[in-house]
Amino acid sequence: MLEKIRVVFTIPELRQKIFLTLMFLAIYRVGWQIPLPVIDQGAMKEKFGGDGGLGAVFNQVATFSASQLSQVTIFGLGIMPYISASIIFQLLGSVWAPLEQLKKEGESGQKKINEYTRYATVVICLIQSWAYLGFLMGSGLVNKDFTDGDQGLGLGWQMVAVITMTCGTVFLMWLGEQIDEFGIGNGISLLIMAGILARMPGAAKELLDSSTLQLGGGGGQNGIETLLVLVVLFVAVVVGVVFITLGQRRIPMQSAKHIRGRRHYGGGSRQYLPLKVNQAGVMPIIFASSLLMFPMILFQLISSKYQGWFWQSLYDVFQRGNSFVYNGFYVGMIFFFCYFWTAITFNPKEMSENLKDQGTFIPGYRPGKRTADYLEKVMVRITYVGAGFLALVAITPTIITGGLGIPYSVGSYFGGTGLLIAVSVAFDLVQKIDSHLVMRNYRGLLEKS
Repeated sequence: MLEKIRVVFTIPELRQKIFLTLMFLAIYRVGWQIPLPVIDQGAMKEKFGGDGGLGAVFNQVATFSASQLSQVTIFGLGIMPYISASIIFQLLGSVWAPLEQLKKEGESGQKKINEYTRYATVVICLIQSWAYLGFLMGSGLVNKDFTDGDQGLGLGWQMVAVITMTCGTVFLMWLGEQIDEFGIGNGISLLIMAGILARMPGAAKELLDSSTLQLGGGGGQNGIETLLVLVVLFVAVVVGVVFITLGQRRIPMQSAKHIRGRRHYGGGSRQYLPLKVNQAGVMPIIFASSLLMFPMILFQLISSKYQGWFWQSLYDVFQRGNSFVYNGFYVGMIFFFCYFWTAITFNPKEMSENLKDQGTFIPGYRPGKRTADYLEKVMVRITYVGAGFLALVAITPTIITGGLGIPYSVGSYFGGTGLLIAVSVAFDLVQKIDSHLVMRNYRGLLEKS
């Protein structure tokens, strides 16, 4: 492996792409640390820095947005507005005829859709940053050096803060596109993964501070056996994520014979149509966790205003991992969004028509409707397996946190959105490096010697 890594850095073009990508990620990490001056960072951290209440919501959103909502910076909104705009246009592309037509135009149509996505990102940024700033002002977190007497933060400073956060997100969007063009890997995904991995040292320090090397622990600290169990669980979860992420259902295909002159083409080689087990990727977990935030925030606001056991009980029910009801809703919504997202992104009728146009067919099934029905039936079956796996990974942090008594910030690295994103992006990066190596007749990083 060391020899393969050495070969990677001996290729000038690949070495340049890797260093450029690292430089862009370093720029992102520098901007991630620059605070927005109009907000009192100390009060912000004290109020939302924990694992409970809105602090838990902020930490959960920060996992898949490359941001840190509990510490307002110039990149405070992260890349989430761009992801939201991309999801909106992807959904519209399946139900709105003009966008569907643009998707069929190939590269030129995709460029137009990307342009619309950028404009939508700016609009979403302005709305989200204004709402976010209004929430912080209502919580009394404004820096007193910027207040205008008893009037609070002036309109001018509000506009500066909104424009700063909007420009920060637009800059991150541009940074991701530069990584796509001049670096290596998917730029937006790498930014998200960098934000996830940057929290690992803090989580590891928190775990070590609450642990001891003695058997059985003591004094409220975890023992060495707990650390060993965590290591084994981490390896097992990563292996499972890798297995399902790369898992495929291969459907045998056969090409029809073509006769040109005296030569026969096709018909002899056996081909496969690969269908991913986890076709929906990480999107179902993101959708499910995002929607489950709203009941918790709503009932927290109501219970703080109207004191009573009923509203407090509802708030406790929808707190992350605190009840069977929350986990039940979480698993059910993951299954729903798995089938929903797969139905949007996977079109068996279109795939059947493409196979028919290429002169390829699935043995035992007529081209056209029967092939489409068969592909849909197979996808429904394997999606059930993928959804079950996603549900298990999603609730693993809750099980580990409750069973071993460790903080959720530590348990979140044993499953959930963060681990899925990190593993998926890492494999995509390795595959793109492999394509450069194979193109130059070198062995890939994952190939056996």
